[in-house]
Amino acid sequence: MASTYTPLGVELMATGENAGTWGTKTNTNLNIFEQISGGYKVQTLNAAGTGANTTALAVSDGSTGATLATRVIILGAESPQTIAGNKIVTIPLDVENFYFIKNSTSGSYTVQFKYASGSGDSVTWTASDKGWKIIYATANDGTNPDLAEVSGLTDAGGSDTQVQFNNSGALGGSANLTWDGNNLFIGAEGDLRLGDNSGGEYVGIDAPATVGSSYTITLPNAVGASSTALVTTDGSGTLGWTSTSSFGISTGKAIAMAIVFG
Repeated sequence: MASTYTPLGVELMATGENAGTWGTKTNTNLNIFEQISGGYKVQTLNAAGTGANTTALAVSDGSTGATLATRVIILGAESPQTIAGNKIVTIPLDVENFYFIKNSTSGSYTVQFKYASGSGDSVTWTASDKGWKIIYATANDGTNPDLAEVSGLTDAGGSDTQVQFNNSGALGGSANLTWDGNNLFIGAEGDLRLGDNSGGEYVGIDAPATVGSSYTITLPNAVGASSTALVTTDGSGTLGWTSTSSFGISTGKAIAMAIVFG
């Protein structure tokens, strides 16, 4: 009885077959297992023509190197690959596996990952999506094979220096909230809001609508004594604690003046 092969190319040797070559074939199988569990492969896409076309991933029975039997796949090129139309990448109907796949193409076109035939779901990178996806492929009955994207793996949201935040289950970023390595910047006259214990109310600190020239306020290095207030101490934005009694007339004088002058 001759050897058979799994959908990912692992050789299943029959008893009594391959005399004298079991060691070599077993080592090849082990290399295939290693490739399936953690291998890395760059798969160039079919660039023929300008329309949609297909790159078919095929099994390589009894040998290593098949993209189909690799855990991490880069679709396109490391550089990345420039494409001139929408691309389709297919796998055979009997394959069951999960993949970490990155769309490494350049150009405003989609890349779709699907089974070679059947009516099951597929996974598509939009024209602007150049990120990673975790994809699980289940052959089912071979008629309706299914591909599912595992959620939770997204590229960083926003542009360089933008602070990331949860945006409907994905990472987002805003040009009005940035970090340069030393300073957090809130643009567009946004508030710094300090919430109370219940989370229902807050105290906000806001810049004026127009600032003539940028400046920084520096707080004191310790808490002030009772009946003191913050005042500028050097004309350059440094604040210090000053007794309120030095601000003007005393409370007693104020009462006397009120009695005399009404």
